[in-house]
Amino acid sequence: MLLFLVIVYLLVTIAIGLLAARRVKNSSDFAIAGRHLPLVMIVTTTFATWFGSETVLGIPAKFVNTGLNGVVEDPFGAGVCLILVGLFFASKLYQMTLLTIADYYRERYGKYVEVVCTVIIMISYLGWVSAQVSALGLVFNVLSDGAIGMPLGMCIGVVSILAYTLFGGMWSVAITDFIQMIILVVGLSVLAVFSSDLAGGADKVLALAASRDMFHFLPPPNWHDILFFIASGVTIMFGSIPQQDVFQRVMSANSVRSATLGPVIGGVCYLLFAFVPMFLVVSALIIMPEQAEQLIKEDPQRILPTLVMQKMPFVMQVIFFGALLSAIKSTASATLLAPSVTFTENIWRQFHPHMSDRQELKAMRVTVLLFSILVLLYAISMQGTSIYEMVSGAYQVPLVGAFVPLLFGLYWPRANTQGAVLSMGFGLLTWLVLLATPFGEEFPAQLGGLLAALLGMILGSLGPQIIPNSRSAHRPHVGMDA
Repeated sequence: MLLFLVIVYLLVTIAIGLLAARRVKNSSDFAIAGRHLPLVMIVTTTFATWFGSETVLGIPAKFVNTGLNGVVEDPFGAGVCLILVGLFFASKLYQMTLLTIADYYRERYGKYVEVVCTVIIMISYLGWVSAQVSALGLVFNVLSDGAIGMPLGMCIGVVSILAYTLFGGMWSVAITDFIQMIILVVGLSVLAVFSSDLAGGADKVLALAASRDMFHFLPPPNWHDILFFIASGVTIMFGSIPQQDVFQRVMSANSVRSATLGPVIGGVCYLLFAFVPMFLVVSALIIMPEQAEQLIKEDPQRILPTLVMQKMPFVMQVIFFGALLSAIKSTASATLLAPSVTFTENIWRQFHPHMSDRQELKAMRVTVLLFSILVLLYAISMQGTSIYEMVSGAYQVPLVGAFVPLLFGLYWPRANTQGAVLSMGFGLLTWLVLLATPFGEEFPAQLGGLLAALLGMILGSLGPQIIPNSRSAHRPHVGMDA
């Protein structure tokens, strides 16, 4: 019955997404909802995109082993990222009539930087989307008591998301996100209250977390731990700023006010509500201590599903899996759409510069389909990798390759194409060297790459000009305001 209700829920969300798809008339509607979304929908779609499988399953699994110190990257870095986007990036980017974040790199630095940043952004999405697909496989595996294997569960999940994202784009994603966020917030809140009662009260749950030193946040006072702590904090905090999913939500707003306030409110809500799954997993240590301790050793991502399936009544099971699926589907749909739109606009168009808008819309849909297949195969091949690690690793590439050119391009007038090229080259090369050598065990690769990217931007922009600025001509729907 529970599996049946989950399937019904999937069908309902597909129907809602397909109804929303009727609003899509052109590529702008598909990519950024025609810039028509009000503030409340910018908040909900931002929050829902961030609140994915890693928040419900990955963060609690990490927290129960390491405490707050181990989750500085997400939710702390991730939540602050959205706040920074709203405060320092949204207004400037919104005033440019751009379809993708990679359009900005072309207008500021030229086509070469545009293409490289597009590739960087697309690669970064593989890990994030695959984490959602893996979580979908886990859900169907748990619900069917093992009858549905992980690969088949992943296939079912991808098809259910693809069914409306393929046709409705950002309109379908935004409207389904709005509904799924309500289910998510209400569902997890009810579960928190119920699990608190089972554990004997919230005070006992908090006392257990304190006794295990789970609230310890700062690293030990030595350079090694401090450096790796800082590196974890900035990975998503800065690495997710030059991402298409964030940019889409900014550009989909119906006003500058919505574009700036939406990410800030969404980020604050995400930071606060991310503690609910952590509370749930600590309550499981009281409600089912032996099983929880065993799962911590084997697969801590299964603690919450096991708690719900074995210790809670049927109605709570329905609420939990409804909330979990809402979290996963909202993130997966957004992260399937973002790289697909970026590829079509910033790489495919290079070979087909005279595409009509109708042809571009078709190309976006085909790319969504192909990227979904690629992600599914990648997720199946990555079975056994933790959801948290898949997501955190995804943001290191844009952190070292795309963040500095975006930041300096917006706030430093002297930033130029040569600076951007050297920034990307220095950042990516340093990151790869540290990853591939023992030096990476002493100095975090992503932090080394970020510092090298800063050095490359400054040296390249202030040094003798070898690489000329090569900004492309504006296109009718992609140009910078005067």
